[in-house]
Amino acid sequence: MIREVFMPALSSTMTEGKIVSWVKSAGDKVEKGETVVVVESDKADMDVESFYEGYLAIIIVQAGEVATVGAAIALVAETEAEIAEAQKQGAGATSASAPATSASAPVAATASPGLQQNVSRQNGRSVVSPRARKLAKEFKVDLNSIKGSGPNGRIVAEDVEAAAGKAQPAQVQQQVTVPAAAAPAAAPVAAAAAKFAPAPAPAVALSGQKVPMNALQNAVVRNMEASLSVPCFRVGYTITTDNLDKLYKQIKSKGVTMTALLAKAVAVTLQKHPLLNACYVESGIQHRADINVAVAVAMDGGGLITPVLQNADRLDIYSLSRTWKDLVDRARAKQLKPDEYSTGTFTLSNLGMYGVDKFDAILPPNQGSILAIGSSRPQVVANEEGLMGVKRQMQVNITCDHRIIYGADAASFLQDLAKLIETNPQSLTL
Repeated sequence: MIREVFMPALSSTMTEGKIVSWVKSAGDKVEKGETVVVVESDKADMDVESFYEGYLAIIIVQAGEVATVGAAIALVAETEAEIAEAQKQGAGATSASAPATSASAPVAATASPGLQQNVSRQNGRSVVSPRARKLAKEFKVDLNSIKGSGPNGRIVAEDVEAAAGKAQPAQVQQQVTVPAAAAPAAAPVAAAAAKFAPAPAPAVALSGQKVPMNALQNAVVRNMEASLSVPCFRVGYTITTDNLDKLYKQIKSKGVTMTALLAKAVAVTLQKHPLLNACYVESGIQHRADINVAVAVAMDGGGLITPVLQNADRLDIYSLSRTWKDLVDRARAKQLKPDEYSTGTFTLSNLGMYGVDKFDAILPPNQGSILAIGSSRPQVVANEEGLMGVKRQMQVNITCDHRIIYGADAASFLQDLAKLIETNPQSLTL
């Protein structure tokens, strides 16, 4: 039997994917659950394993080429005798002429045939990668006791190894359903820093040259176009940061970043203003159970990604800073899991490190608010007695969905955020 391997849907917004590399070559034996190809989705590179056992007869979409979700990218022959027939069947096929999504190639909620499903539950049961299931049997680990760390809660090999006490924490890997032994090593992360540096600017194209967008840039285009239909308004506020800057100097040697401090301050303030953490759904307001602060990060080569500090209000500042550094390192290595960049409920965009005084941010899809943060600078100001003095101040501007949030809501949030930063930033360390 000859089976088609389809381009999988690795995220809910993915419409096409780029083949980064083929782990297997034409003619190679393929085991069920073995990694065969690395696919670039809109936000990350992910290893994909075969659903079938057989031989990779022919590769239709070569490394570096793009295929739409649901398009055939290779053919797998069940036996060696069928390889020639499969090669004949696949001859002349290209990514441009690959079949579109059809009943034989479901996407989104279910994965394409030939690839493991990218969902956490199937028919009421937890979804487990074949490698993880094999290890669970070997180590005598109860799969029902494991919470999956793979995309959408899928149980992967590392989860079983961790439960069996055989985890290797030094390895940082990202996968869809990849066996640990077959996954390529993650890219080395950047050196530790108290405050991450801005990504270097991409090389400037020659005058008149047309440069195609990468997958990440195309994802940004889709998101920004989706935001055009949302009626937004913006409110600005000036916040004095003397006390926050003083606190930062005291604790930055412990690995605390200013980004983590700002995210924590926002998360704590959102506890008092849950409407700012909500989003609009059809004819209603979707309130969120968690406060997940996403922070925009520029990527090498263009585009941006928003790693998410999940439950930022509940984490201490030191854990939050460690988490943030790990997220940024893996984001720039394209090793984030989908739920690490797509579950934000409120977004921060900080251009202060570039010396920007103030700016407006565009509202991300499925969120009600985004806060734009400018640089903190010394300003000559007068106190209530009319005496002049110098204080460090920063400008912040919040963009809100006017369908659910009104001016007074945004102003009240900013007022409380300023009060926390100006008078009691020390509480962020508790």
